[in-house]
Order: sequence, then structure tokens, then C-alpha cells
Amino acid sequence: MPLFVFDAYGTLFDVHAAIRQYSTGPDADRMSEIWRAKQLEYTWTLTLADHYADFWTLTERALDFALARVPSVDKALKPKLLEAYLELNAFPDARAALGRLKQRGHKTAILSNGSPAMLTGAVDAAGIGSNLDAVLSVDVIRMYKPRPEVYALVTGHFKCVPKDVTFISSNRWDVMGAVSFGFRALWVNRAKMPDEYADHMPAQAIGDLSEFAQLTA
Repeated sequence: MPLFVFDAYGTLFDVHAAIRQYSTGPDADRMSEIWRAKQLEYTWTLTLADHYADFWTLTERALDFALARVPSVDKALKPKLLEAYLELNAFPDARAALGRLKQRGHKTAILSNGSPAMLTGAVDAAGIGSNLDAVLSVDVIRMYKPRPEVYALVTGHFKCVPKDVTFISSNRWDVMGAVSFGFRALWVNRAKMPDEYADHMPAQAIGDLSEFAQLTA
């Protein structure tokens, strides 16, 4: 049976939804971009240094950094922004794609850097839990993508081999890691970014998950 595994943040859930909910100032988008970039940077640097802090801790640290870099955004928004991050909006095409996959009898899962509590909050808020067979967090091995041990959580859980897995992510570096591990990987290029990692190409690049749903019809 085909197995489709999704990254969570940026792929299923809109990582910039929190700032849009509470701040519409001229620097809000820049602040959100810094928040996201620093959040990911912490995962890479800590993993390289053989250290670990859960994704919620890193999300808060990254927010502190972003607020310091963009003082025009009110620092008093911090509690509300963090609360909103626990219940990020799912992209409409994400809900539809997962629903179609389950209707066709496919297995589906999330593989994410997110902590278990974060993922539970986001999945529950989006109402997509019934369309998922598993929600896998890096927290159990205390290291982050793109370490191969993270992708091995999928093959271990489902008792399969890498070639059985179609992995879907909006993060090109994540696609690189998945391809390196042996997954068939699709890149959801929502932001229309230039390609990179030419030696680890995705099976296909798509603009959003509505295109992906058509590919699996």
C-alpha cells in the first residue's frame, strides 16, 4: 500500500499565520521570516553540535531574537504569537489532499521537527487527525532533520523500506535529506524559490498540494 509522509511546518501548516493574526504593521512579514529562519538555524546548529532542545523551546528563542531584530513589532505580542503557533492554520489544499489520499485507501503520516505537544495542537486545530495514520516527531531521537536517523523513524514505524515512501515537503533542504535517505520526494514550492541541491533532486516540484492530489488520482 502506498505511503505518503508529509512535513508539517510550511507544508501542511502555515508558519506565518501567527504573525498575520496579530500584527499587520509594515515590518510584520520581515519579523515572521526572521522568526522562521532562526528557528530552523537553531535545529541545524544544535544537531551539528550534538545538543538538543525541543522545537517549542527553539521556537520561543527564535521569536525573542526576531522581536529584538524588529523592534517595530510590539514585544507584548509574544504570548499571543506563541499561543497562535500552537494552533497554526492548515493550508486549505493540505486538508483536501490528505482527505483524498485517505479516501483512496493510502497510508499517510507526518514527520516533523515539531514537539509532540505542538503537533497535537496543530493537528487537532486543523481537524486532520482522522486522515493520518501516524504523527512522528524527532523528539524521540533528540535530533533534527536532515539527519538520516529522522527519516528512519518512518521506515521503522511502518516496517517498510525507503523506496516505499513518498515524502512531501515545502522545505528544499528537507527534500534533499529525504532523497539522500532513499525516499521518493516531492517539493511543494509554495514560495516559488529557485531550485538548489542539484545532486539531490526531487521526483517532482509542484506549486501546492492541489497539484499533488491530482498526481495521485
